[in-house]
Amino acid sequence: MRGPTLLTLVFAILSLVFLVLLVYLRTPFPFYPLVSWQDVLDLLTPMALIPVYWLLYRRASSGRAGGTADIAFMVFAGLWVLGHGLHLSANSIHNLAEDLSRRHELDITGTSVYRLIYFFDERLSHLVWHLGMLGLAGLLMLREARDPTGAATRWWVAAAAGLVYGLTYFCVFLEGQTLLLGLPFAAIVTALTLVRGRGTLRHRPLAAFFGLACLVALLLFLGWGLYWRGFPQFTDVGLI
Repeated sequence: MRGPTLLTLVFAILSLVFLVLLVYLRTPFPFYPLVSWQDVLDLLTPMALIPVYWLLYRRASSGRAGGTADIAFMVFAGLWVLGHGLHLSANSIHNLAEDLSRRHELDITGTSVYRLIYFFDERLSHLVWHLGMLGLAGLLMLREARDPTGAATRWWVAAAAGLVYGLTYFCVFLEGQTLLLGLPFAAIVTALTLVRGRGTLRHRPLAAFFGLACLVALLLFLGWGLYWRGFPQFTDVGLI
């Protein structure tokens, strides 16, 4: 398999599982009840996704890897892992603090300690993590555009993977309060795909995948914004 092809579908499914669906596993981990199954399984997230990013990077181009492109990959992957690590620990502590408050055991929700936890959980970690995500996506598309492999796009794969990852992208940037990053990026990629990429997509699987994913995410953002007359998080409207 010369190009990314089926790998984009693997990437999309893994992203949905680890970036979205783990939130529904907030039940206590029996061997250490202070953390949840979500926390434990989330330890696997970088090990599941960063290698797939690397495989996509290597298969995006017919040229040899190396030089500044490899350094850029490591920088963006570092941001991705750093943001995820910040979020994993801060989110676990945040969830425990709120659970203790609900059970009237300990309430720190009005303290500076809680505000700091919230900052690392909902602000800094998301910003760093999502910058890494967008940086890697942009790097993959740029590498393919500069020296494509010529591999044929399997449209059923691109459509399925784009739909799954578009939904994931929408959930991640909406709930992560990083809409100011995710929405413009999706709009730019969609516009470039529709205006400049249409004639080449049949031999650029990554451009087809990310173009479709960003189109799906953009439509979901627009629909959500019109329905709610704004962009509340899923937690704000009781969906999580």
